[in-house]
Amino acid sequence: MTQLAKSSTRSLAAVSAATVLLAACGGGGGTDASTGTLRLAVTDAPACGYDHVYVTIDSVKVHQSASAGENDPGWYRIALPGMPKRIDLLDLRNGLLEELGQTALPAGRYTQMRLLLTPNSASAPYANAVTPTGSAQTALTTPSAQQSGLKLNVNIDIEAGKLADFVLDFDACKSVVTAGSSGKYNLKPVISVLPRFIGGMAVDGYVANSSPYSSVSLQLNGVVVRSTVPDPTRQGYFSLPYLPSSGSNYDLVITDPGRGTRVVSAVPVSATAITHVNTASQPILLSNSNSQTLVASAAALNAIPDATISVHQSIGVGKEIELASRRVDSLDGSAAFTLATDPVQLASYSPTLAPLSWLPDNASAAQFSVRSQVIGSPLQSQPVDLRLGSARVDFSY
Repeated sequence: MTQLAKSSTRSLAAVSAATVLLAACGGGGGTDASTGTLRLAVTDAPACGYDHVYVTIDSVKVHQSASAGENDPGWYRIALPGMPKRIDLLDLRNGLLEELGQTALPAGRYTQMRLLLTPNSASAPYANAVTPTGSAQTALTTPSAQQSGLKLNVNIDIEAGKLADFVLDFDACKSVVTAGSSGKYNLKPVISVLPRFIGGMAVDGYVANSSPYSSVSLQLNGVVVRSTVPDPTRQGYFSLPYLPSSGSNYDLVITDPGRGTRVVSAVPVSATAITHVNTASQPILLSNSNSQTLVASAAALNAIPDATISVHQSIGVGKEIELASRRVDSLDGSAAFTLATDPVQLASYSPTLAPLSWLPDNASAAQFSVRSQVIGSPLQSQPVDLRLGSARVDFSY
């Protein structure tokens, strides 16, 4: 089920024969016996209520010391052709990549990466910008640390004579933060650095009737590992590549506030083959659902702009899934969610790709757990029952 690339610089790396394994797994591309090569690309997870999220990447550099300052010696820049490069992150879903470039590096372990974005200016006012659904393009306020770059902690081993291949997973949903009713948006990038594989470590499938609010995620023990949205232009196709570990205990979670939540359990992940959950001829069909609104806030004397609110749901016996997660508004400290309140529909993965058999988990209907996470503070959690209508939850710090 290989999907065609959108352009010569973009590819579905999870299934592309041109991609090579992480350095520890072999590969080629080094220039001599003492150097290897690092190659980078960018991808994105789903966004929340945006049609476009643009960032302009100026440069990327790496260092072998996690504590190195921006002016210390020992930095290596990645050769990025055509930089600065303006990228719409929402074009980069379901494994689609924007290739950044590659560079030869001395063999060794690199533990710090810095990503530099071009700031908005009079000549380029929308270098970094967002287009909320139904609204006009708006400039993104970028962090003051842009001059020194966004610091990412990494563990990248460069082996002599080999190619280390990595993807920067830019989570647009958590990176764009609203600022009350001001109409302004702040960019606080949330980025993961993931190895790029061929042949396996990926799950894909089809959702027949997704909406703009549908999300597909692969979760392990209730923690989201990768997420995306079905592509209506490709028969609802979704792809979840760059998975960190193999095994058979993953849950495929499909959420949509108007069409209910579905969970496929015991989805296997293999290092040698892509796991197909279903085929285009037997797509997952979502059912209409009732829904309610949940508003949560995290506040002390003022809003806590770096607080993250997440919504969870218990299913079956001793199992939990995450439905949504986002940063609170930077001014009022709140986050709003529209949640499906009908029972979660459960099915088990079929290795023969037989039609999935769905059963309702009636105990899950309208029952949620809401959590607030603030760096440096204990996790807070409150149960929420939406059977009687919308609700609000307040967390104090």
